[in-house]
Amino acid sequence: MEAFIQQHAQDVIGVLSGLDRIRFRGTLRSICYGEGVDRFLGRVGVRYKGFKEWVQSLSEQLLDHAERVAKQAGRPFEYVPQSRTDKQAVAQAIAERDGITERLVCVLRSLESCMSFAIRRDGHGGFWFRPEQRKCLHLYYYYLDREFGLMHVRLATWLPFGIQVCLNGREYLARRMTRAGIGFAQRDNCFVRIDDVTRAQQMMKDLEERKWERLLNALAARVNPLVGPGRGLDLRPYYWSVSESEYATDVMFRDPAALQRVYPALVDHAIRRFGSPDVLRFLGRRTNGRFSGEVATSYLVRTEGVRVKHWLQENSLKMYDKQGSVLRVETTINNARRFMVRRMTVWKGVRRLRSVRMRHAVVDLGRRLEISRAANERYFEALAVVEEPSPAGALLDTVSRPVTQDQRPYRALRPVSPSEAAVFAAVLAGQFLLKGFTNRDLRQRLGIRPPPDPQERRRVSARITRRLRLLRAHRLIRKVSGTRYYRVTRNGQRLMTAALKLREADVLKLIA
Repeated sequence: MEAFIQQHAQDVIGVLSGLDRIRFRGTLRSICYGEGVDRFLGRVGVRYKGFKEWVQSLSEQLLDHAERVAKQAGRPFEYVPQSRTDKQAVAQAIAERDGITERLVCVLRSLESCMSFAIRRDGHGGFWFRPEQRKCLHLYYYYLDREFGLMHVRLATWLPFGIQVCLNGREYLARRMTRAGIGFAQRDNCFVRIDDVTRAQQMMKDLEERKWERLLNALAARVNPLVGPGRGLDLRPYYWSVSESEYATDVMFRDPAALQRVYPALVDHAIRRFGSPDVLRFLGRRTNGRFSGEVATSYLVRTEGVRVKHWLQENSLKMYDKQGSVLRVETTINNARRFMVRRMTVWKGVRRLRSVRMRHAVVDLGRRLEISRAANERYFEALAVVEEPSPAGALLDTVSRPVTQDQRPYRALRPVSPSEAAVFAAVLAGQFLLKGFTNRDLRQRLGIRPPPDPQERRRVSARITRRLRLLRAHRLIRKVSGTRYYRVTRNGQRLMTAALKLREADVLKLIA
């Protein structure tokens, strides 16, 4: 990412990375599956035929509690007839209308789909609980929190009483900077100016390292009187996981004109250059044959600006211009199981550190944010080659003359010739972005099949080795110490990309 910032240093006034929106999900693990519900009914003494009426009575208790909380706070308790209505906009309008700055804003209720259970016969004279989709009332508690600003808790009023807590990291930062006396300019959900970016970044880091369980359990206790030791059904507290997280890196430009000078080229580069292997590498995924998912890229023009979004199965990476002068790259993770985490496990009776699938649990939130941050930085690093400030001729002239290295002469390169362009395109391939490439990788990428004769194979390998030495002499690639791998240098990335773009340029547009 440093390469991108250095390239636009005269226009960039700050960089901020951190959580944007995050959605926590609370689950009552003892009653979130059919067998658990069956055992729970036996413990509380409820018969199968009275199951529906009993659950209905619990739902009425939750509704009565919500109405009582709203009435005691003097806040609205309203029904939203359309489930697709933007409830945050409704709550925001109520807060502005009533001048609410801190406390409960309102409680909204809406009929929405949820996962619950139905009793079915098992064919042997017994019954079992089958999970199925149904609709039930959901309660939305909207708060203007002193720490997190406008946030909400969403509670399903039907068994198993799923809960969600949605927070906004940018709102958290705005309130904390206000208390610390740091000047800033905020528009919508981003900052176009921060007077002390270093302190602001530290505040975002504090949020990432926060212990969440205590806060989430306190919020759940406010809205669900049935959960907790000695309360209602005497159920264990909620188990908390992260159902969705958005991690954004904002590059704040001096003014909208500075960003608009470069943004169209960034969008064009992202659409035309970033293929499936690149997106996989951005998100730290392998590009081998074991991947069987789908990668897609979409381009959307909105009223706020232009957005480029790359989908990798359930997760995504997107770039857009926000509020005119902020370039945002954002990683959204919906399915954490697609990634790996190092965790101490017991394997064949031996306790050791192994790479295992990441959990949705909050305990793996740190690793989730680490992956998101790295994806954003790789994306910016890949964009660093766009809008090279020097003329193409001045850049290509540096390799268009012979050089001498270690008292050995090397010929000049022909950057736009077909033979050189094929090699440039091969070494710039997305699958080599992180790990690098070997002599063998380059041969395969160039479509050179290994000859059956061993002596001829050595000749082919030696020919590629000489080509690699030529690129090293011109400082387009470097060898990774102690390995057989090579990586493209920053100068090589800029120069080879410029050469390939010149070959693909439309002659009529160049003449115009």
